[in-house]
This record gives sequence, structure tokens and C-alpha cells, in this order.
Amino acid sequence: MTGMRGLSVFISDIRNCQNKEAERLRVDKELGNIRTCFKNEKVLTPYKKKKYVWKMLYIHMLGYDVDFGHMEAVSLISAPKYPEKQVGYIVTSCLLNENHDFLRLAINTVRNDIIGRNETFQCLALTLVGNIGGRDFAESLAPDVQKLLISSSCRPLVRKKAALCLLRLFRKNPDAVNVDGWADRMAQLLDERDLGVLTSSTSLLVALVSNNHEAYSSCLPKCVKILERLARNQDVPQEYTYYGIPSPWLQVKAMRALQYFPTIEDPSTRKALFEVLQRILMGTDVVKNVNKNNASHAVLFEALSLVMHLDAEKEMMSQCVALLGKFISVREPNIRYLGLENMTRMLMVTDVQDIIKKHQSQIITSLKDPDISIRRRALDLLYGMCDVSNAKDIVEELLQYLSTAEFSMREELSLKAAILAEKFAPDLSWYVDVILQLIDKAGDFVSDDIWFRVVQFVTNNEDLQPYAASKAREYLDKIAIHETMVKVSAYILGEYGHLLARQPGCSPSELFSILHEKLPTISTPSIPILLSTYAKLLMHTQPPDPELQKKVWAVFKKYESCIDVEIQQRAVEYFELSKKGAAFMDVLAEMPKFPERQSSLIKKAEDVEDTADQSAIKLRAQQQPSNALVLADPQLVSGAPPPLKVPSVSGSMQDPQSVARSISQPNGTLSNVDPHNPSPDLLSDLLGPLAIEAPPGGVSTDQHSPIGAEGVPDDVDGSAIVPVGEQTNTVEVIGNIAERFHALCLKDSGVLYEDPYIQIGIKAEWRGHHGRLVLFLGNKSTSPLTSVQAIILPPAHLKLELSPVPDTIPPRAQVQSPLEVMNIRPSRDVAVLDFSYKFGTNMVSAKLRIPAVLNKFLQPLQLTSEEFFPQWRALSGPPLKLQEVVRGVRPLALPEMANLFNSFRVMICPGLDPNPNNLVASTTFYSEITGAMLCLARIETDPADRTQLRMTVGSGDPTLTFELKEFIKEHLITIPMGSRALVPAPVAAPVAQPPSQAALADDPGAMLAGLL
Repeated sequence: MTGMRGLSVFISDIRNCQNKEAERLRVDKELGNIRTCFKNEKVLTPYKKKKYVWKMLYIHMLGYDVDFGHMEAVSLISAPKYPEKQVGYIVTSCLLNENHDFLRLAINTVRNDIIGRNETFQCLALTLVGNIGGRDFAESLAPDVQKLLISSSCRPLVRKKAALCLLRLFRKNPDAVNVDGWADRMAQLLDERDLGVLTSSTSLLVALVSNNHEAYSSCLPKCVKILERLARNQDVPQEYTYYGIPSPWLQVKAMRALQYFPTIEDPSTRKALFEVLQRILMGTDVVKNVNKNNASHAVLFEALSLVMHLDAEKEMMSQCVALLGKFISVREPNIRYLGLENMTRMLMVTDVQDIIKKHQSQIITSLKDPDISIRRRALDLLYGMCDVSNAKDIVEELLQYLSTAEFSMREELSLKAAILAEKFAPDLSWYVDVILQLIDKAGDFVSDDIWFRVVQFVTNNEDLQPYAASKAREYLDKIAIHETMVKVSAYILGEYGHLLARQPGCSPSELFSILHEKLPTISTPSIPILLSTYAKLLMHTQPPDPELQKKVWAVFKKYESCIDVEIQQRAVEYFELSKKGAAFMDVLAEMPKFPERQSSLIKKAEDVEDTADQSAIKLRAQQQPSNALVLADPQLVSGAPPPLKVPSVSGSMQDPQSVARSISQPNGTLSNVDPHNPSPDLLSDLLGPLAIEAPPGGVSTDQHSPIGAEGVPDDVDGSAIVPVGEQTNTVEVIGNIAERFHALCLKDSGVLYEDPYIQIGIKAEWRGHHGRLVLFLGNKSTSPLTSVQAIILPPAHLKLELSPVPDTIPPRAQVQSPLEVMNIRPSRDVAVLDFSYKFGTNMVSAKLRIPAVLNKFLQPLQLTSEEFFPQWRALSGPPLKLQEVVRGVRPLALPEMANLFNSFRVMICPGLDPNPNNLVASTTFYSEITGAMLCLARIETDPADRTQLRMTVGSGDPTLTFELKEFIKEHLITIPMGSRALVPAPVAAPVAQPPSQAALADDPGAMLAGLL
């Protein structure tokens, strides 16, 4: 008793601790005592061991890490007495998981307890295996557990646990349950009278039929008999009746098992089942008792699922809809939610649309429910039940609700209303009214696809053009309208405004004036539309109106020097064309009809499999600018094979050639570099290949550093001070430059260089084969830095353009210098920043590597097995697929190595390799020459020796394959161990767009936060 008294005292001490720190000290002290006692095995009796293991479990339950004593807990399982054995089983179940090595030591003991005669020990062993049993247990114990389950000499308590234990083993290893002969045994188990064993056996059956329903077809009539026994005969002991409902859990499981069978062929069995389902439908109602409601509704909704699965007669379907209609009108929100959800499912599965329409008013009322989840389900249901007969009512309700709906639902509402208006429009004028109302009420949430589509309708239907122009003119009279409304109105009035010439306020001059009032309110990308409209209005004014011409020409002259290249080009060309007379009218003639094709909106709706939530999310994803840029024909690379297919955002495979090839620069213009004719790089021949790695510390002495050319910097990642006159002072670099560079290779912002006078920080954004870096040069001193110079020495594979750096940096000030980067082809060479400044009489210079490295032009990509293996097999061998055994690898645990791969944007694809010690990864590389190129990798590690591995890398370009393999190899070997802490969490996705200069100016990165 003194030992258990010690446990009680320890628990009391813990509860009496005044704070968390005191508790931790007491726990640490106790763990130290336990560790000491475990080391002295001579005095460690089974009783003491049991006491200490109980304490370990209690400490574990408090949330503390118990990293020792597991062997002692496992050893108690083999104790001959129940108290010690019970402790061993309980603590092992709580402290260990299925993958723990110590569990393998207990398999034989557990098996002896299972096949033994002691029922108590059998229950303990079955409970352990049912909780933490893995594949090892499944292979060793499944036959014994099966024998126990079908044994007639075992008590129901043991057989019930055996059924649940076998369920666990089957989930871990489906091969553990041999189908041959076991199906008949399963059918016999469903005749069991004891409801505990029957419920556990039915749980096992659900798992078995979900994997192979054909093998267990003999169990189908048995499940129907179980339902008859429960629902019709109510042959159930009192202890299995829950609020008057006979074993609701068993009813649910039996009906779920029946849904895995495709159909019921036997007429008598089908008739008996429908009688049971009818009884359940008729006997379920809403009562005040919440617990009874929960149980009865669980049975009811499973019955509804089974009715839909069996495609029952329309009369029963009508009965189901009527019952659900009653549920969506009750006050309890959970029941309303379930009613709406199941009504939507019935609508998708069966032909009951006309019956559900009877409840349309109540569904519309649910659209205004305080609970957003109910509103979403009501929206799904309204969208699904809409057709030509009720489209007007439903769309009008959606438009009314749009004004008061929260922002999280407006995009979804807008999309649904636009799709319904297009699919079920009774006439096209109503469709135009709906879309314009939609844009007016929820412009921020209306995608471009919606107003593009209305423009297509108007262009293709001549009768609609005057009406659309008139409605667009009406909306322009509003004081404040959304930018999308300005765009669609401008387009329509530019094309068809001349049709309104006889109406008051619709002359070309008046249309120009009202549109020009909106110009200051719109963003830069929308200005080209207005310029086109002005040109169209001028073209339609015959004879020319000198006053209108003067105003329009003034606008064109204003924008012909605009920094945005598209605006500038349109302004210049429209101005010149407007002087050409008849040629002007030919060029700006009315737009031709669009070719007939499927609506992009309806196509999006058809692609969605489930809810409107997914529809809105998918639309947002499709509206994101694509990161898969292809800027060159693969045939430009002589002898290069065609590129591999690159999976799109949705996971389907697409040709990289089909992806957009434009990327905006910070000023909104397109890059002036010709991708097919790159300008000669005068420095590339001098600079040569630069080393990627350099030793920690100052000057690089790597044998791969650039040599052999005069003027080439061979002190990369170093700094020097050049004294002027008699000065002999030296400048001391703060931090390790090489480690800072390696850190910036894996993240996009940080400090590149720092000394007592200046700090150089970097913030970068990457998109496809383009990048934009901003250098933050911060003067830390109270004196100005003068003669500041920064020159970029680029390698041959990069195009770099650095904005001029000011000659002087004022005291305690920071300046920014953007650096534009474009990747031409795969290479591991790096650019160098040759930087110098003067402080007082000292001239300080530094040559720093810029982290525009290979992995910055990678986009992480996670593939499924169906996508990965065909591409992997398509890479036949060298030079497209290279393999190397790498030795001298830093010993990393597998999760650490996976994080390292993810950090340099090579995404680990879990579960593709059957060997748990291997890693499979994929990514997409972007460059001017290769375009978007899929890259695949496989890393095979040796658990016994983490310092070596075998690496296989493949891509559609031989140079890329070699460079990526070497890049990964360098990161696994040569990066200093001190950099391990710099490896961030896995990269989720690339940045969608490069930042504007203004955005970066607003966030200077706090490079000098602790100094200024």
C-alpha cells in the first residue's frame, strides 16, 4: 500500500502546485527519480515497476514528454498477474503508436494471451491490438483473432472485442482477411442473437463490403433481416434501446452496408426492405428531446440515403421530400440544415424536381437564415432546382439577397446568378438586365468571365444591341458605379452607341462626356477600353464633329507618353488612325460575331462535383494569373525533346505551350527583352561561370571560383577596405556572408551583407522565369556614405537590370534599388554584386553573390501517382534521366530532408514510393528557352547509413536534368551545418504576381529596425 500511497502523494503534489513552473519542476524531479530507479534493476520489483509506470502515464496525460521507460511498460505485458499485466497493456496503448519498435517485442506475448484460456487476458490483448495494432500485428495475429470471433466457446464480450480488433487489422492490411471462406462466416455472424457481437460484426462488414461487395453478396439478405428484427419486430433487449429506438447504431450500420451493394435482385428481399424503410419514414418526427431527435434522425437520414441508392418508386420519393419539407421549416437549426442538405442530395440523385418546387418559398426563406451554413445549403438547393419555369423568381431572389449578403457569399451568389440567367433566360433582354444588375450590386465579386459573356451575347444578337446600349447608358447616369460597369458600358456604347443617336443625351459628344467623367475613377488596366470607345465614338461621328475631335485628340495626346505600353500604343495608333478618314472607319469597323462555343461559366459549373463552395473556390483559382509561363518554342533548343506535360492548377494535364507567355513589369509595361533574340551579354565571356558555394567567412577560395580572366572578381562574398592617404583602418563584416547567402537561397527576404556602416537587405518576388528583387541599402551611421556604386556582373544565363543607386546615402537613411531578373536557360551560376562606398577617408568594397539561383525559377508541384508514373516512365534514361550514388551526405532524418526539398521548391509527393525510406518529388522549372519544364526526382535513402543515398533526377531537357541533380547534390553535401536552422517550413505555393514598386516601398523590410 505504501507504493500506491506514493502515487497518490505525487498526484496531490501536482494538483497543489501554484503555477506551471512549479508543476514542471515537480514533474522533472519525479522523472529523475523514476529514471534512477529503472537503472537499478536489482531492486525493481514488478510492483515498483507498476507504480512507476502509472506515474509515467499520469505525467504523459499532463502533456509532458516521456521519452524513456517504454521498455519497462512493454515488459509488464508479460507479467503473470493481472494488476501488472493490466498496467502494461494500458500504458503501452497510451504511450506507443503502431510504428514503435518496442511493440514488435510484445507480439508473441500478445498472441499467447489471445490464444490462451484466460478471458480477461484475451480482452486486454484484443483491446491493445484494436487501439494501436499495425501491419506487423495484422500479419501475425489476424488468423487467431478470426478464430476467436467465430468460436462458439467464447463469451460474447470476447467475440465483440475480436470483431473490432479484426476491423482494425483489416484497415491496416486488407490482405489480413482472406475472402475465400470468410464470406460465409460473416453471413453466419449476422445471425448472432447477442446485439453487442452483432453490432461489432456489422461494423466489420461495412469495411469488408466497401472493399469488395461481390464477395459478400450472401450478407445482403442478412442485413435486411437485421433491419426487420429491429424496426418491425423490435426484438431488442432493454439495454439496447435508446429513447425507445431499437439499437439505432446497428440500424445505421446495416443500412450503410446495404448501400455498398449495387442493387437487390430478390423481389421478396427488396419488398421486405422497402417495408422497413417505409416504417422508418412514417415513424420519424421532430420531438422536444434532443437526444431522441439525434438518434431517430441518424436512422432517418441513413434510410433516405438508402432510398436514393435503391432508386425507389416515385411515391416513396415524394414521401421523403414531404418529410424533408417538414424538417426545413422547424426551429432547430441542425434539423433545418440536414433537411436542406438531404433535399439537395435527392435533387442530384433522383427526378423529384417538381415535388421539391412545392417547397420553394420555404427554401428562399432559409436563404435569409441567421446561420451561414444553412444559407449556403439553401443556395445550393435553389441552384439545383432552378429551371425555365422558376428561373425568374429564383434569380430575382438571389439579386435581392445579394445586396445584404455577407462578403464571403457574394462571389458564390454572383456566379450562381450569372449561370442560371444564362442557362434559363426566357429572353435575352432579361439576361442583359440580370447581368447589369449583378455588376451594379456586386461589382467586386463579378469575374471578368461574366461581363465577357454578356458582350458576346450582345455582339451575336443584332436585335439585342439597341436595348443593351440603352441600358448601359442608363447605368452611366448613376453617381457612383463600379469599374466593371464602366468597362462593359464603354464597350457596348463604343460598338453600338450610334444606334441611340436619336435619343436625348445619347449623341457621340454626350456619350464621350459622361464616359470621360468616369476615367479618373478607374484603374490603369481599364483605360485602354475607354480609349477604344473614344476612337469608336469619333469614327461614328459623320460628318466629323470638330469639338468632339478636339477633345478626343487631347486625350490621345495626353496618353501617348504614358508609362504603360498598351495605353501608350493605343493612344498613338488611334491618334494617327483618326487622321486617315476612310481607313480609320475600316480599321475600327464593328466587331464580327463571336464563334458559337460553350459558355465558360456553364463549363465551370459542370466541372464542379459537389457544392457551390467548390464552384466559387474553383472560379477564384481559375481567375488567378497563371504561373505556368512558356516563352519559347522547345525547338529552339537543338536536339531537345518536346517538353513534358505540366499539370494545371486543377490537377489535369496540360501542354505548357498553351499557357500565357506575358508577365507584367512593375511599371505595367512588358519586358523589352526579345526572348528569341537576346541581346549580346558583353560581360558574360569575361565573367564565366561563378561558384555557387563558398566557404563560411570572408573571401571565397573555392576552386570553382572564376579564374583566368583579368578583372574578374575572385573574392566573391568578401569585402575589403581601401585606405586613402595614410588611413590603415579595416572594416569588420557583421555575420557570415556565405551563410546569409545560403539562407536567402531558401527564402525571399533577409539581410545579404552588413558592416558597421551599411546594411544591404533583399526582398524578392518570383514568377515563372522572371524575378524582381529590391536591394535595401541602409546607412547605419550618423555621417553620409559617399561615392556609392553598385554594378551587377551577370552570368550568361541571366538577364539582369539594376536601377541606378544614388551616389550618396544620407545619415540614418535607407534607399531602394530594384533589380529585374530574367532566366534564359538552366544553370547553377550566380550573379555578383560589385558594391563599394566611401566612409570618411576609407573606401569599402564588397563582392556579393545575388540569390537569383536555380531554385528561384522552380514552382512546387504535387503529383498523384496517375500523373507521376507515366511521366517518369517517359524519361527513358540518360541524358534525360540521370542517377548517382551520393556519399558524404549530411545525416538528416527523413522529415528534415523532406523539409529541405520543399524549401527549395522541389515538392515532396507523399505515398508514391512503397518504400517508406524513399522520397519522390516533382517541380516545374521556368526559363526563356525551356519554357515550363516538368522535373521529377527520386531519393533512395539507407536507414542504416544516413550519409549516403541514391538520387535519380529526370526532365525533358538534358542540361536542366544535370544542373538540377548537381544543385540538389550540393544542398545535401556542401551547405554548412550551421545553415540547417535556416531551412524553413515547406513552401506552399509560389507568389502569384511580382510586387509593384509602390508596394515594396511601403514595406522596406525593417532592415534597420533595431538601429534607427
